[in-house]
Amino acid sequence: MKINQLFKMSALSVALTTSINVNADQQILDDLIVDGSTCIGQDCVNGESFGFDTLRLKENNLRIKFDDTSNSASFPSNDWQLTANDSGNGGANKFSIDDVTGGRTPFTIEASAPSNSLYVDDGGRIGFGTSTPSVQLHLKDGNTPTLRLEQDGSSGFTAQTWDLAGNEANFFIRDATNGSKLPFRIYPGAPTDSLAVKSSGEVGIGTNSPSANLHIKSTSSGVKEMLLLENNGGSYITFKNNNNTGSWYFTHENNSPSDFLISKNDSSPAMRLTESGDMTITGTLTTAGTTCSGGCDLVFSDSYPLPSIEDHATEMWKNSYLPAVGQTIENSPFNITQKLGGMLNELEKAHIYIEQLHKRIEALEAK
Repeated sequence: MKINQLFKMSALSVALTTSINVNADQQILDDLIVDGSTCIGQDCVNGESFGFDTLRLKENNLRIKFDDTSNSASFPSNDWQLTANDSGNGGANKFSIDDVTGGRTPFTIEASAPSNSLYVDDGGRIGFGTSTPSVQLHLKDGNTPTLRLEQDGSSGFTAQTWDLAGNEANFFIRDATNGSKLPFRIYPGAPTDSLAVKSSGEVGIGTNSPSANLHIKSTSSGVKEMLLLENNGGSYITFKNNNNTGSWYFTHENNSPSDFLISKNDSSPAMRLTESGDMTITGTLTTAGTTCSGGCDLVFSDSYPLPSIEDHATEMWKNSYLPAVGQTIENSPFNITQKLGGMLNELEKAHIYIEQLHKRIEALEAK
């Protein structure tokens, strides 16, 4: 047989074999190296223009599945899948990572998501909306960047949603579930240590080292309102001792005449102070002051330098006030404790003088 006839028969054999096995799977029992680009999918064509693509998947359903065939209980065997777009009509244009074994999709990016929607830099910092995150988690947006905390009720707890957000007006916490109320705000320019809570639970306002459960500090050089209690009606402060049943109330009376009251428990006020400055107390008033000008009961002591009636009178008329009481200027404040002690001193001296005068009268009468 001629050589050219052999070549024709070989070519026919190859053609027949190719025709018969055109749909057969190909199994390569060795490494596969492709020096060029690769297109996989039903819509790949002869002469495919790859551009810079090294590997191209091309058809109407694009999936890369990681099918782990581990069968030992000690090895992980979960299957994963990279999915481009939903396969159904009207589905989402998106890229997802699917947990095939678990039937979940933990990660999805929708088409048209803005640039840098999620960015991880070389320092491990994560940017949302920025390619230059400056802290571990950096959220950037043109209008009120917000972090939402949503409890959806799926675990049996009442659904509740909170937002943490900030803008040019304030940083705030929003109760999105209850009418988007803003229970907490911080305004731009607030000074350092506007609010500080120590590890012991003590709260400082204006200080980071509070020395009481609530410590309010100001560096103002002038008079400043430090505490304001405001209400559409009366208001009060309660002092309660948990070791007994007693509570004291400092009250701004709700009804007219809107006096200031001090009372214990629900009893009648122990003290009432009116707008005009009149004070009423239900008990006695005891001074613990130590000032008793000139000495009080000491006037009865033999060592007390009791002035004579004439000397006392001279000093009294010269200064226009009782010596032990001191000057009392009209319409000016004075020390009640000091004045009371001085008056007691003068009263006791007056009784001594009365006794002295009585003895003189008796002596004159006897003559």
